[in-house]
Parts: sequence; structure tokens; C-alpha cells
Amino acid sequence: MTIQHVVDKPSRAALFLVLEIKDGGEQATRDMLTGFAGLFKSVNFRYNEGELYTVVGIGASMWSRLTSAPLPNRLKEFEAIDAAHKAPATPGDILFHFRANSYDLCHEMARQVLDQLGDAATVIDETHGFKYLDQRDLLGFVDGTANPLAEEALDTVLLGDDADYPRGSYVTVQKYIHDLAKWNELSTEEQEKVIGRTKADDIELDDDTKPSNSHVALNDLEEDIYRENMVFGSFAAGEMGTYFIGYAKDPENVMERLRNMFIGKPAGNYDRILDFSTALTGTNFFVPSAELMKNFDELPSA
Repeated sequence: MTIQHVVDKPSRAALFLVLEIKDGGEQATRDMLTGFAGLFKSVNFRYNEGELYTVVGIGASMWSRLTSAPLPNRLKEFEAIDAAHKAPATPGDILFHFRANSYDLCHEMARQVLDQLGDAATVIDETHGFKYLDQRDLLGFVDGTANPLAEEALDTVLLGDDADYPRGSYVTVQKYIHDLAKWNELSTEEQEKVIGRTKADDIELDDDTKPSNSHVALNDLEEDIYRENMVFGSFAAGEMGTYFIGYAKDPENVMERLRNMFIGKPAGNYDRILDFSTALTGTNFFVPSAELMKNFDELPSA
């Protein structure tokens, strides 16, 4: 059973689109899902050295509008967290995660699918991501170090063959903006204690040095997730940040990390990175297998 491009090497460019599907746009969306592989082949065939990778996700309420087939059993709306720092829940029916060696391929892929959807869809969030230096975020630290590798990565994100929708996955997205002026007031040593790693050479601090409220400490859990975060920025808007995108075979593995970050473990011991980073969005999606997408028109209508 073929899978979507959930686990692939980091790309230089990415495009994240969150769509709202209008009432009456369900059939156009079903048609897009069924024909998506053909659109991908059309773009990739012409520029197959660009390493274009694509993922499509479906939101919980959207699934029920598209089909009467059972809801993927772990798919639910993002749960907002209201603590010292807030993780908001924001709407989203369809997610497109496109990445490539150059942005033009992401743009062309988006143009193709949006043209097919036509008036059925409205883009409610658009983020252009890019690789920054040697895979660093705008805080200056290497991002994605803790990702599992190879077969372990696939095992982390993919549902087994005995699942309701085999070889699918779940994904959570959040957009964070950073207060870089405030961050840059810290010394390098202070920044390293916030993150839990050295800045220059990306080495995890030892347990005697690493604070319990560092980003690394609060994200050090038994069940892995796979992150494909990207940097984004707009000088005109004055926004610089990180687009968090976390894949897992159980979205609870992502939410446990977010609760640790925003509420703290124990409560009140929240992630210090949140003193410098603000979450603007939060949405969950189910990522069907490529085979299920290709045959989506065979699922019963809602």
C-alpha cells in the first residue's frame, strides 16, 4: 500500500496551505483527492530533479462532510490549551504540505490543486517556509535533531496494516512567531539553557546542566513524533517564526508534548521557549494513504 510523502529528507523550500471548504464544495474536494496523484505526476514528471514531496491532510469535521465511512479513530479537533501561555485551536478543513528543492515547484503544485478546487475552497492560512542556513531556526539553533531515522521514522508516523485506514498518519500544525529582539537580549549561555542544547555544535546539555523547563527536557518522551518544521518570515508584517508540523501514528504523542510545553511538567514548569515564541494557530488532520486517496471516490458519500 503506497504512502504519502510523510517522511522525507529536509527540503530547501515548503508551502503550507490550510483551506476552508465551502458548503457544497464536498464533491469537488472528493474529486481533488481522487485525482491528486495525477496532478502530482504532471508536475513531478516535468521537473523530476526538484524532489517535490506532497502531503494532503483532512480535518475531522471535513471527513464527516466528505464521506459516511467511519472517522479515523484518533482524528479529533485540536484541543486549545489555556495556561500561562496559550495554544489556540484554529479552523482547517484541508492541509497541503508541499516541499521541494526550490519554491517554484511548491507554487506550481498549489496552483494545480487550487485550480481544480476552484470556488469550492478558500485559503485561510498560507505560509512559505525555507531552509535557514544549516537547518537552524531563527532562534539560531538546529531544529529537528531528535527526529527518528529510516525505518524507525516510518514506524513512528504510519498506522499499521491492522488499523482502520492502514498506512495513514496524523499531523498537527502550529504557526509560531518569535520575539527576536527579546530573545537576542539573552546571552548564548542563557539561550542554551532555554533550548537544552549548545548553539554552535548542537549537543544536548547533560542532565546536571539542562533545566527541567528547557525545550529539550519537556519534549523528551518515550513515544516519538516526526517534525518537518520550517522557518518563515515577513519583513513587511514584522513576523518571523517557525511553522511546526508534527506527524505521528497517534496525535496524542504530539499533544502530550504540547501540554508539557504550555502547562508544564509539573504544572507551572512550562517551556521557557514560550516566553519568546507565541502560537497563532493549531489544527489536526488525518493523512490518508496515497492508495486511499486514489480510491476516495469509492468511499460512500456523506
